[in-house]
Amino acid sequence: MKKLLTTAIVAASLTLTSGMVSAADAPQSIDQLLQKVQNDRSQQARQNKAREAEFKNERGDKAALLKREKASLAAEVQRGKDLNQAFLDNERKIAELETALKDATADIGEMFGVVKGEAGDFAGKLVGSNISAQYPDRDAFIADLGARKQLPKIDELEKFWETQLFEMVQSGKVVTFDANVTDIDGNVNQTKVTRVGNFNLLTDGKYVVYSPELGLIQQLSQQPDGYVVSTVAPFQAATSGTAELFIDPVRGVLLNIFTQKATFEERIEAGGTIGYIIMALLALGALIALERLITLYIVGAKVNSQRKNIDNPGNNPLGRILKVYQDNKDVDVETLELKLDEAILKETPALEARISIIKVLAAIAPMMGLLGTVTGMIATFQSIQLFGTGDPKLMAGGISMALMTTVQGLVAALPLMLLHAIVVARSKSIVQVLEEQSAGLVAAHAEKRNA
Repeated sequence: MKKLLTTAIVAASLTLTSGMVSAADAPQSIDQLLQKVQNDRSQQARQNKAREAEFKNERGDKAALLKREKASLAAEVQRGKDLNQAFLDNERKIAELETALKDATADIGEMFGVVKGEAGDFAGKLVGSNISAQYPDRDAFIADLGARKQLPKIDELEKFWETQLFEMVQSGKVVTFDANVTDIDGNVNQTKVTRVGNFNLLTDGKYVVYSPELGLIQQLSQQPDGYVVSTVAPFQAATSGTAELFIDPVRGVLLNIFTQKATFEERIEAGGTIGYIIMALLALGALIALERLITLYIVGAKVNSQRKNIDNPGNNPLGRILKVYQDNKDVDVETLELKLDEAILKETPALEARISIIKVLAAIAPMMGLLGTVTGMIATFQSIQLFGTGDPKLMAGGISMALMTTVQGLVAALPLMLLHAIVVARSKSIVQVLEEQSAGLVAAHAEKRNA
């Protein structure tokens, strides 16, 4: 039994010391083994005590560190409470100061509101001002002043006042300056531009307008009436004294409206096919009347010349009547009178030829105008039936045709009636001369027969 126990102890010792000793340090006897085990246990105990002491020391440090961090956390929590209280106190103080500031600056705030409103309105005026064509970008400062939320400074208020004063001074001046003018084709030309206060811009004897959207001086696609434009060139050429000029009191608005005014060609086109027919009737009647007037003028001149030379009949109506008289001097008075009446009747158709056509055309023209009126109204009611009355432009074509054809019919009829009256009067005057001369020849022949 003792041997077995010894063997177990040795095996346990070998197991504990298998990683710690080498084969050379192996105990040689059981006593050495026991001694070594005791030494190892003593060494292991010392190491454990050292480790336990180190652990206790570290545990004290950790506790101290934990205590310190807890104290720091408590300090930060307290600091957060203090800061929150300070924030609330500051907010309350700011509210009190803002109330005091609002009370103290009540009059200044009212003035700021007035300045802001005036600046906004004045900036809009500067943008569309013709003076800005000569002095561009004047509205930037005023627009910024109108949009600003802070109170303006004294120098800014002075600048605002100076800008208003400058605008008033320039509104009363007529000046000429060099500027780029864009024509209707988009070409830019540098030329002399005359500015009449804040009303109009003039160049090369024409009106031009300033476009605030593009910042350009542009030619008008259509100038006003000729009598209006005729005053521009003399006004630009004048160097002293006074000169007449038509101005636009609304600073270019009326001139832009004139560009939308329908031209003569557009008005004729608005009449449509019926309008062109009426104009053709007017042209045809005018040509016939012109031809008749020229012919009758020539015939009248020949007749007047023939009246001064009765003894030598020529190739004209009166000459041919005189030729009939000379060929029938020996007949009785009644026969001569019949012969002369026959000669007058032969000359009358040539003198009155195509005159009735002018009268017919003068009567047809207003009837055609009435036809155009009815046609235009039919087109208008068709547009209303299809599209309703929401958009007046859809009805404008028919109404324009109705009105224009009426005007064209009257415009064509009036001159044709006048021309017809003139031609008839001229024709009758020649026929009257023939009848007077014929009656004179009959009377002279009767006197000779009675003598």
